[in-house]
Amino acid sequence: MWLYSIQAGNFKLDGGAMFGVVPKTLWERTNPADKNNQIEMASRCLLVEKGNRLILIDTGMGNKQNDAFFKHYNLWGLHSLDKSLSNVGFHRDEITDVFLTHLHFDHCGGAIDRDSSGLLKPAFKNASFWVHEDHWNWASKPNSRESASFLKENIIPIKESGKLKFISGEGPILEETPFPFSIYLVNGHTEKQMLPIFNYKDHRIIYTADLIPTAGHLPIPYIMGYDTRPLLTLVEKNSFLIDALQKKTLLFLEHDPYNELISLKQTEKGVRMDESFNLDYYFSIK
Repeated sequence: MWLYSIQAGNFKLDGGAMFGVVPKTLWERTNPADKNNQIEMASRCLLVEKGNRLILIDTGMGNKQNDAFFKHYNLWGLHSLDKSLSNVGFHRDEITDVFLTHLHFDHCGGAIDRDSSGLLKPAFKNASFWVHEDHWNWASKPNSRESASFLKENIIPIKESGKLKFISGEGPILEETPFPFSIYLVNGHTEKQMLPIFNYKDHRIIYTADLIPTAGHLPIPYIMGYDTRPLLTLVEKNSFLIDALQKKTLLFLEHDPYNELISLKQTEKGVRMDESFNLDYYFSIK
């Protein structure tokens, strides 16, 4: 098995929304805000090569929305999913599976494209699309808190493609999966968010998605205002980080533009980042 970091693009979000009730004077130490109070964010996907399968974990927000939509997110940088795939020797048509941690637009928007006539279609024509069944049901009839994140143009075309496949189970860890990795389930951010767990070259790696979007979110109370059940996230983060530290887990961060893969350490204030690495470089020296 091989893992490849795939950069699908960078954007910005309101720093207050990203850190909830935590005062700006605290969160800005790790995630500085611009004049609009926005912080820099990444859409960092992960490509898994195993035998004849190429599994893409999350897709970024894609490019099918209009300029008015993207204006809210102040896209920056030169990364793109296709360029990043090409840099590691692949093309989107070779993807066999798209694994979606959850269906918020910045994680699944790139799964659906518009063709030249404006029709919506899967962006990975040879892939199956995997979603947790309970999360699919949650996202298909969104609550008012999440309705702006669950966009119909991202969700309905997946079902209509005939390539939607479900994962089921309660967790917290699903060991038996259709993939060469297990799944850590969390419910505070949204119902049944799936975090892939890898045993890779004698290391344990977890793709943290929105449980820990950036290294600045490691402190337990640093919870996004977007979370539907913040008190549950509080409990889930604490359990997750205790387990990750005990098992010497490396965290692969989806939304941190400057920290891709991090190790952890115990401090007087709790679990914090020890070192930050580039995925390829880390395993080239091990």
